[in-house]
Amino acid sequence: MRVLSLIPAAAALVPSQQPKAPVAQRAATLEAAPVATDARDLTGNIPDCPATIWDADNVNIVEARQNQRPLPEQCPSERISTGNEGVEYFREHSEDILAELEKTGCIWFRGFDLMKTEQGFRQFYEAVGLDPCLDPIHTSGLRSFASQEDAIYEEVNKESLSRHYIGLHQESTHKKTATYGAFVCFKPATVEGGEFFIADAAKIARDLDPEVAQRIYDRKIRISVSNLDMNFLEGADFDINLPDIIVDKTGLPKKTEVRLKEPIMEGARVLVDKLVAPKFDMDLEMKYGADGKPMRMQAIEQIASPFNRHPVTGELLWFCNIHNHARYLRDRRPCTVPEVGMTEVFYGDLSPIPSEDLDHINEVSQKNIQDIPMQPGDVLLCDNYRVLHGRNVFKGDRYHAVSWFGGLVKDRPADFDDSNENSKPGDLLNKFVNKFLVDSF
Repeated sequence: MRVLSLIPAAAALVPSQQPKAPVAQRAATLEAAPVATDARDLTGNIPDCPATIWDADNVNIVEARQNQRPLPEQCPSERISTGNEGVEYFREHSEDILAELEKTGCIWFRGFDLMKTEQGFRQFYEAVGLDPCLDPIHTSGLRSFASQEDAIYEEVNKESLSRHYIGLHQESTHKKTATYGAFVCFKPATVEGGEFFIADAAKIARDLDPEVAQRIYDRKIRISVSNLDMNFLEGADFDINLPDIIVDKTGLPKKTEVRLKEPIMEGARVLVDKLVAPKFDMDLEMKYGADGKPMRMQAIEQIASPFNRHPVTGELLWFCNIHNHARYLRDRRPCTVPEVGMTEVFYGDLSPIPSEDLDHINEVSQKNIQDIPMQPGDVLLCDNYRVLHGRNVFKGDRYHAVSWFGGLVKDRPADFDDSNENSKPGDLLNKFVNKFLVDSF
């Protein structure tokens, strides 16, 4: 899960027009083949992200590795255009595309002209039969829509975050997880870098040292997604000498202690916990001092397992965003996120995870990373449970985007209301955070 900052977003709720991708970036798509533009506007009609499917009880790492079926050597698998494929190709091959996705976890579509525009990208995912949904952390404001009418989010292309390395993660929270994600390149970074990368969560689960893996599974994890330092309240406790007239009339001692720090801190915690945290639908707990800094309030997710079984195949997966969220690892690579947006990962009891275990998890994660040098029109279709993703630092303009999917259109319930306004959670807050908070970074 990626979250830049949660707490400050509640400072005000100001409606704003959701920005389009910059003109300089979008111009890169103009040479693509023309596509139909009469698709239904999805603004306000994007269903919420589905609930996370958990199957994480009674995991014994050693036993889980016995009699495992071999994993495909190639992740991602590739489909390369011959130059003649249009939307009919994806419609005709949707069943075998989905079967391939279940087998390999990720497919890299390369050189397809259709997906060089937002509209063509939507035609692609509709032809395959994917059913779009909101980002599981839609209200965090991490990404604005590139094309809300097509359910396409802009990836992390902002210049202010271009030097920030985004580690491996699934797009998920303890409560919500998108089933699939499709990442599209409209324009790679114009100067250098910005490579998208992935890793097979099943392979990471198999490669981790069994003692490290069992220890972190047994102790579970909690993720802090934001910090709010209250050091400015240090001066709120002070002593004063009362005037004699007040002492005489009230009976108060001449030297009186004024202690405002703790009441203000507790009031701030309650305010954020009751009024702000529920808007993010992440079951956050506001706590002081979890990382040893008593004046720091952190927004912390509930206890979760770092492993999960795949909801279809039952394969044991590394279902954990430590590679991206652990402060120890972030401090050792490019990071331009301000303190308020820094994340941390603890054991379930909020004790620190040993650095040697984090180093091992990082080593295994890095070993399994596959760099994907995407070009305009390339799409990476991922099983979001099975595959983790990230992005390298870059220079120049970059325009990548992503759509999330709750499942397949064919699996919609019989009473599904296609015209219902499903997009309920947090559009206003999403717009505010993007406009006034993320842009300010």
